[in-house]
Amino acid sequence: MIKKIESSLSEKILFIFLILLAVITFISFYTIKNKCLFVKPLDLDNIKIKDQKNLAIMEVECGQVAIELYPEVSPKSVKRFKYFITSGLYNNSSFYRVIENTLVQAGDLEFGYHENINYFKVGSGVSKLGKLKSELSNDYEFQAGTVAMARGEFDTEDSEFFIILKDIPLYQGEYTPLGKVISGLDILKKIKVGDKTDYVLRPDYIKKFQLLKN
Repeated sequence: MIKKIESSLSEKILFIFLILLAVITFISFYTIKNKCLFVKPLDLDNIKIKDQKNLAIMEVECGQVAIELYPEVSPKSVKRFKYFITSGLYNNSSFYRVIENTLVQAGDLEFGYHENINYFKVGSGVSKLGKLKSELSNDYEFQAGTVAMARGEFDTEDSEFFIILKDIPLYQGEYTPLGKVISGLDILKKIKVGDKTDYVLRPDYIKKFQLLKN
């Protein structure tokens, strides 16, 4: 007759520890893998702005971002921004430049579409509308969520834009403000960051961009 061997207390504790370790490892892996976990969906009923025509909804990987546009601050730039949105030209535009917890940038309509992004030229593309004059404001404060036109030199704004993820007072009076994120800033912080540089390989992109009321 084979005698049953009882596990010692230390062996039982070790077994329980290994089970807990496996569970924690699985949960941690799932949480890291699913970067969109715990992100709240956009609730349009809780968004209150002066003019619904200035509300833009940008859909990215982790959800929808609501942006209030400010045509009273930069009328020509916002008009062009709305044109690119309503024409669908921003759809599939990649966030090729991302600085962690600082800013995300997209809108290269020539070299920046995610399905055929040109890593050698992205950031230098142009639209067919030509350059805009900078519409700077010394009064507008660049707080977290500000959406602004990207540029090289002054008066060279075209289609590219960036969104800051934290307050950057140095940008005040230096860039053309377009509006501000009023819901979904946490979603933008989930956008893929480059490993070693600001430029991102296989970047996240804008799935859809539209005005709430066209």
